[in-house]
Amino acid sequence: MRLNGNTAALGERADPDEDVIEVDGVRLPKPPEYVYLMLHKPRGFVTTMSDEQGRRTVRELVADCGVRVYPVGRLDLNSEGLLLMTNDGEFANRVMHPRHGISKTYLAWVNGFSAEKLQTLSTMKTLEGEAISRTEVRLLSARGDGALLRITIHEGKNRQIRRMCAQAALHVTRLRRISEGPVHLGELASGAWRALTEEEISALMQQP
Repeated sequence: MRLNGNTAALGERADPDEDVIEVDGVRLPKPPEYVYLMLHKPRGFVTTMSDEQGRRTVRELVADCGVRVYPVGRLDLNSEGLLLMTNDGEFANRVMHPRHGISKTYLAWVNGFSAEKLQTLSTMKTLEGEAISRTEVRLLSARGDGALLRITIHEGKNRQIRRMCAQAALHVTRLRRISEGPVHLGELASGAWRALTEEEISALMQQP
């Protein structure tokens, strides 16, 4: 092995980010540069890197970030809001793993609202026969049979908010994810992305 053009001594240390390391004349590649992003996904984009049906994907929204990143979890075609993206598989697996129970908070605009249906949604313990963890539901505003709800879940079942609302006889007309664990969408414009801060990355990795 050679280190910076010289034969490496036994026990000599090297920094793969700074030093040139060669084994059998072949230079070892530098470790990948990990990137962690928050995207404000608009409605009408699928949460994949390519789509057989030719629909627009989140990939084109982050094409200018400099590296290929992948979605951490999903938001369905007609949902919008906070979507984490990264090229760090360990980070993605930790954030998505059910045992960490990272909370996800949504704004849900619904029709067919009533106090009884709100109570049904707030106390729901099973979804289509399957047990679900606790759900926090807060009524933000109501007018006629329309309402704006703030819903926090602690798991990531497929289309969970929409399915829960349907089970409570509520029709979701718009759904936006506004936070995931300690990370908040804030004022990030629809279709825009930003890098996560060191504090946000650390906080996500430290979730129980």
